Amino acid sequence: MSVRPAVSCFARSLFVLGCSLTIAACGAETDTSSNNQASCDPAKRSYAPPLSIDVSDFVTDLDAATPNPLFPLVAGTTQTYLGGGERIVVEVLPETRVVMGITARVVRDRVYIDGELYEDTIDWYAQDKRGNVWYMGEETADYENGAVVSTAGSWESGVQGAQPGIYMWSDPRTRLDQAYFQEFWACKAEDQAKVIEVDKTVTVPSGTYQGCMVTEDWNPLEGNASREHKTYCPGVGFVLETKVATGSQVALVEAVLPAR
Repeated sequence: MSVRPAVSCFARSLFVLGCSLTIAACGAETDTSSNNQASCDPAKRSYAPPLSIDVSDFVTDLDAATPNPLFPLVAGTTQTYLGGGERIVVEVLPETRVVMGITARVVRDRVYIDGELYEDTIDWYAQDKRGNVWYMGEETADYENGAVVSTAGSWESGVQGAQPGIYMWSDPRTRLDQAYFQEFWACKAEDQAKVIEVDKTVTVPSGTYQGCMVTEDWNPLEGNASREHKTYCPGVGFVLETKVATGSQVALVEAVLPAR
């Protein structure tokens, strides 16, 4: 979903567990009062994308496209974040990958703890012609002592029932308090979000930004402890994450943006 769901996704209308879900209309939230992943039954879960998915509706030349200002997928961008004992480096690469027939930008997200690589993730983001950014999947690797110990968080839209979700709306001010999926792979990847504030001014180590937007993100499979507020600002994208339960933060400390 990622700065990873610790910062994650750029790490990820629904009813309570066990009922079918759809977000096309009502924008209701999943019950996150307890950890539901162990009892989750994929056969009882379904998903309808918030917008129709047609290959012809997506941008094929991401370098020529006007980027979404709140989540610009501009190749050559490198952003560094600090917080919670982690240093996170996110690079927008020039490479693309075709997922479900849709051209997606490749973004690399590396997490370091005490100078050692802890997680290395490749995310895929696509942009439709309306300017919405979709999250198409990820290849993730967790490290210990320089060796990969898990790739369990990996998923790809169109594989084993996984489907893309909206990562950034083109019109967030019209989406206030509407819950939506950022990803969907039943019982494995079900990150959700809703826009809770627009036109916000925020100061982080990399600078002061205006016209920013805040989302509340959560994973219904992990309970309310997963809730976090994420702030995105025009021209730079993700700048700040705050854990709702603890107040701990991850903030942008440096952004290297290529000239356009």
